[in-house]
Amino acid sequence: MSTSDIAPDARDTALQEKALAERLASLWATPRGILGALSTVDHKIIGRRYIVTAFIFLLLGGVLALAIRIQLARPENRFLGADIYNQVFTVHGSNMMFLFAVPVMEAFGVYLVPLMVGTRNIAFPRLNAFSYWIYLAGGITLWAALALDMGPDIGWFAYVPLSGPQFGAGKRADIWAQMITFTELSALAVAVEIVVTVFKQRAPGMSLDRIPLFVWSMLVTSFLIIMAMPAIMVASTTLILDRLVGTHFYNPAEGGDVLLWQHLFWFFGHPEVYIIFLPAVGMVSSIVTTFARRPIVGYLPLVLALFATGILAFGLWVHHMFVVGLPRVGESFFTASSMAIAVPNGIQIFCWLATLWDGRPQFRTPLLFVVAFIITFVIGGLTGVMVASVPLDTQVHDTYFVVAHFHYVLIGGAVFPLLGAVYYWYPKIVGRMMNERLGRWVVALLFVGFNLTFFPMHILGLIGMPRRVYTYGPEMHWGGLNLFVSLSAVILAVGFVLFFYDAIRSAFSGEIAPENPWGAPTLEWATSSPPPSCNFERIPVVSGSYPLWEEPHALSVATGLRINRRELLVTSISDASPQARESSPRNSIWPFLAAIASTVMLLSSIFSPWAVVWGSVPIAVTLIMWFWPKGTPEDIS
Repeated sequence: MSTSDIAPDARDTALQEKALAERLASLWATPRGILGALSTVDHKIIGRRYIVTAFIFLLLGGVLALAIRIQLARPENRFLGADIYNQVFTVHGSNMMFLFAVPVMEAFGVYLVPLMVGTRNIAFPRLNAFSYWIYLAGGITLWAALALDMGPDIGWFAYVPLSGPQFGAGKRADIWAQMITFTELSALAVAVEIVVTVFKQRAPGMSLDRIPLFVWSMLVTSFLIIMAMPAIMVASTTLILDRLVGTHFYNPAEGGDVLLWQHLFWFFGHPEVYIIFLPAVGMVSSIVTTFARRPIVGYLPLVLALFATGILAFGLWVHHMFVVGLPRVGESFFTASSMAIAVPNGIQIFCWLATLWDGRPQFRTPLLFVVAFIITFVIGGLTGVMVASVPLDTQVHDTYFVVAHFHYVLIGGAVFPLLGAVYYWYPKIVGRMMNERLGRWVVALLFVGFNLTFFPMHILGLIGMPRRVYTYGPEMHWGGLNLFVSLSAVILAVGFVLFFYDAIRSAFSGEIAPENPWGAPTLEWATSSPPPSCNFERIPVVSGSYPLWEEPHALSVATGLRINRRELLVTSISDASPQARESSPRNSIWPFLAAIASTVMLLSSIFSPWAVVWGSVPIAVTLIMWFWPKGTPEDIS
């Protein structure tokens, strides 16, 4: 058909849409070159950086895990000495918890939440850019310390007094404490951004009962971060003050208390498990809905289960402390709380199973990962109920039974859904499909390798093998099971290598993805894959919980945003009614420079407390320039 065959009105409309797209692409674009890369505030670019960086840390942490398994494969092994082993298992745990598990979940939120709620950028985009650079600096700090034989050797939990000035000589514990500051500052910044984005930037019509479940999960997670992570920042700050300034927060001889550390750490540490798990729940709900080809069963119970899990998460921390001599009455309360949290988790599993039962499930790779998740997480949940009991926990505390339990919860409950989410949203992020056949092999290798690796650790714990030992004698008779576990870990490693190969290969030669390859119902699939710089050329209007299923041909759109400046639509909290137009900041180099200034100050303070005083000056300068009006419409409106 020639252009002359097209009706004039249709041709004019097409030209107008093309002109609009070009104008918005120019307005919201990130400049090319190194300066553009360092100054971008596009949530999609920053989200991709977060995801890639977190998976690099996963790969590095996996290498350390294999080193640990080689060391423990046989009695009296000399592959790693005691000192390097302490560094390796500390960096492995700290890396996986603080540099991979929490950041990667927030990374998916940074990328997907603005798209899923129908807005053009995340709230506080310059703060978002700053958060990534601070996170990267913290990761580099930890791994550079290990490379220089200065890696922390105090466990990822850094119990005092072993991490205090009396026993933690050198700067290893200080590096760990400052790494915590880096990563938690980053996490808190992202949490604030997500809360504001969800509450005030939703597409018109997306009332609270129409928010996608993944967005709900990120919202609850963000509140958990805001309420829990200050505790670990207080703990790490007081630890470094004890070490560098001579305070006595954890010194009983001077009125301090070593148990204060455990209370502060685990008040954060157990909600952290759900900070990792709840986004995975949202991922599972999105995948199940799409591949079951029907709306989720129990939308309201699932949302309430998210909130119940988040609330109960703050009543569990003492079950990590059952052997420290606390009052038995108090321990019974935390036993009850630890068992009660299984109820909302069970509700979620039954809702997913009911959705699959009543739907027409298509067992593609993302859904296969969900099946693997349900099986492994149920096993981890059952052992969790077991260790919630004081008598049993007293017997298995600090044994490999606990190692098996938390790996079942964290890998089974978070990594399997995460990998399913990668296969599910990869076309949206990259614009290409991952290989379905390789994906099925990845699921099989990881599921089999994981269970063969970690299930025998329950037995090792029950026969007495303690955690955090770098070797053991042949008379203990642990060698056979440890060798089996170490060989099984190779299967697990092969599965991850195949996953990374598939992800990298698909980025260059994978099948070009259509805009909505899965036929999914949520708004992120209403735009191109990958999305344009402005996300949506016209802001969609939502009339139901599953807009792309309810309006399959064309969504209604909102108009009125200017095209000569970066503007967002601000809506009300409850029913997402339009309230105002809000300018969105342009790209800026100052968040990057502020992150550098903060990094220099935090690292220098390890060696001199005066660095905090003098380091505040360049931080103040960069922040002033960050917020200084530049005369652009976004700055003066």
